[in-house]
Amino acid sequence: MRVENSFLGAEGIGETIERRLWKQGITHWTEFDDSCEGVGPTRAERIEAFIEQGEHAIEADDVSYFDEVFPTGARWRLYESFREQACFFDIETTGLDHHTSVVTTVSLYQDGQTRTLVRGDDLTAEELTAAFADAGLLVTFNGARFDIPFLEHSFGIDLDFPHIDLMPTCRKLGLSGGLSEIERTLGIERELPDVDGREAVRLWHEHERGVDGSLERLIEYNREDTENMVPVLEQTVDALDQQVVPDDCPLPE
Repeated sequence: MRVENSFLGAEGIGETIERRLWKQGITHWTEFDDSCEGVGPTRAERIEAFIEQGEHAIEADDVSYFDEVFPTGARWRLYESFREQACFFDIETTGLDHHTSVVTTVSLYQDGQTRTLVRGDDLTAEELTAAFADAGLLVTFNGARFDIPFLEHSFGIDLDFPHIDLMPTCRKLGLSGGLSEIERTLGIERELPDVDGREAVRLWHEHERGVDGSLERLIEYNREDTENMVPVLEQTVDALDQQVVPDDCPLPE
């Protein structure tokens, strides 16, 4: 689903009215007019205003407009329209408390490329700011509660971007547990199935002691966490499309 198929961004328009429009064959902004059944003049004006502002936002590659007007639970709808601006990222740390623990690695995946920043090398506030510079939409797993506040506190950077958090998004489909567990449910395989967050901490401490190969394995694990979020999100978006859109009114490609 693209944002141009959505009408939720209009003031006072919920899923019931949106589905009513779809069932009339109005599955794209270009098909809407004020003669639609079940939509009075006030609602029609609000939908037309949303469409006009939305068209300007798309032309300007402005993800934030839709992030503001869409309900929190519908932010997954941003992905298809703005996938080129989507930056998937994941962090590894020495613990869960940002007051007493540190970030060890940060991997970012955008537009087919993955980059990993490492503590003591290139993991700095300046490099992080530059790494996120081209991002219009962040994608994380539990990042709203962990990754984003941890980075902001540790490096004093601002990550107030439009954001899809995969953890609550997956829960809309009944997919619970950690990222690895959800991957197994969706049939997504891992190269390092035996490495988890606890092992990542151990690998970092081994690296500090000079153990050969430990940092490389940590980076590989961090990158796999990041890159595997792509098929998780794509499968989740496809499933939510099928859940939300009535069978008798498929959306245009």
